[in-house]
Amino acid sequence: MANSYKFKGVALAATTKTALLTAATDETIIIKSILVTNNTGNTPTLTLDVLDSSASTEYKILRTHTLTANTSGEVFTGSPLVLEPSDAVKATASSADSIHFGISYMSVS
Repeated sequence: MANSYKFKGVALAATTKTALLTAATDETIIIKSILVTNNTGNTPTLTLDVLDSSASTEYKILRTHTLTANTSGEVFTGSPLVLEPSDAVKATASSADSIHFGISYMSVS
């Protein structure tokens, strides 16, 4: 088994649910941090879901979190979030603003 520490940046500018990070079929991902930046003067809301592919179910882990205009912050705190093979973290924004995510994680394969 190999462990690799990684960072993934995602720019979200749509209101449709979008996968931010998906574990490969032979990979487990341990997410340590999800930072979000609102690059606009607006105040959209953000929802994060986790797809548990083995159960074919999505679970909300953050619901209608308001993003203050022109600020950054940690939206995932506490224990690490584990994605098993083919699981995914998805985001939905209330408006098509410029929202950036920074995800720090460890890939185990």
